Amino acid sequence: MKPIQVTQSSMPDFDEFSEEIRGIWDSRCLTNMGVKHQQLEVGLEQYLKTPNVSLFSNGHLALEYAITALNLTGEVITTPFTFASTTHAIVRNGLTPVFCDIDPNNYTIQTDNLEHFITDKTSAIIPIHVYGNICNVAEINRIAKKYNLKVIYDAAHAFGITIDDEGVANYGDISMFSFHATKVFHTIEGGALTFKDSSLNNVFNAYKNFGITGLETIDYIGGNAKMNEFQAAMGLCNLRNVDQEINKRKKIYNRYLEQLSSVNGIRLTFPPSCVKSNYAYFPILFDGFTLSRDEVHDKLKKHNIFTRKYFYPITNSFECYRGGFSPEETPVAKYMSERILTLPLYGDLKPEEVDKICGIIKA
Repeated sequence: MKPIQVTQSSMPDFDEFSEEIRGIWDSRCLTNMGVKHQQLEVGLEQYLKTPNVSLFSNGHLALEYAITALNLTGEVITTPFTFASTTHAIVRNGLTPVFCDIDPNNYTIQTDNLEHFITDKTSAIIPIHVYGNICNVAEINRIAKKYNLKVIYDAAHAFGITIDDEGVANYGDISMFSFHATKVFHTIEGGALTFKDSSLNNVFNAYKNFGITGLETIDYIGGNAKMNEFQAAMGLCNLRNVDQEINKRKKIYNRYLEQLSSVNGIRLTFPPSCVKSNYAYFPILFDGFTLSRDEVHDKLKKHNIFTRKYFYPITNSFECYRGGFSPEETPVAKYMSERILTLPLYGDLKPEEVDKICGIIKA
């Protein structure tokens, strides 16, 4: 039997991509923020309903430079229920992550006790939109204004999502999106920052290009994080097709719901009515089910079906941070990380494959 992977990259028609990259052979412009790069930034500004987009070679470096550009100091409040990138970006900027626990209903940062973690060393909050579940942006905004804190959203899972028709890219000071090959929208590798302050455009362009601001001027200590033209070409093709991809994912998502929403011991998350979802992931929480999360994971693997324990382990339990943090301080995040499994979800997943996955889980 052909393996069913937890994800599969969406791809444009081969001829469409070939036509998109044809001009690259004529121009020989392969990188350095060329024509395709510029076209994709404009296209994303329109699609995401946001005034400014800056492209990067990947989402992690985008997040690192977002932190750098805002001149953050001291402590940054975040959660450990995220991919390694979020915490690493904070630490690699010489800052200290302060871990707030998560909401047990949608796995985003708890806001009812967030103020408890604010000290005179706090400079920012980095919340994470988890699985496409959106943070309590209104409350985070209130708290940030009250204490004069910056807000950078890790929106790696939230491409194209809207709240009451407002693009999620517009919340906070900056939002970071990942365009990794496994995401709803991808540029093979890649990422972007969205922001309202247009003066940051030149700053980000410099940071991702060695700090260069002119032919003979280097005003920043930058690095190399430019998206190349082939990545941008893939992005242009996928952007034309992303709504179709999301609609295909929605059908798969709903088929899972039909079969698993009433199963005892399985908990699912549901976006509120004001949120237009992108159906990025299908996480299920095994809480009182006849089998543990790990047992279900292994059972499916025996049938050549590959799921993901996402996110496990949580970042405050990583070996590289051992002694600095304790996962016991975020008990909800720890509990969820030991019980959540993300099931295969991608546009080309077949309905009968969903049926098989659900049948094995319930058997």
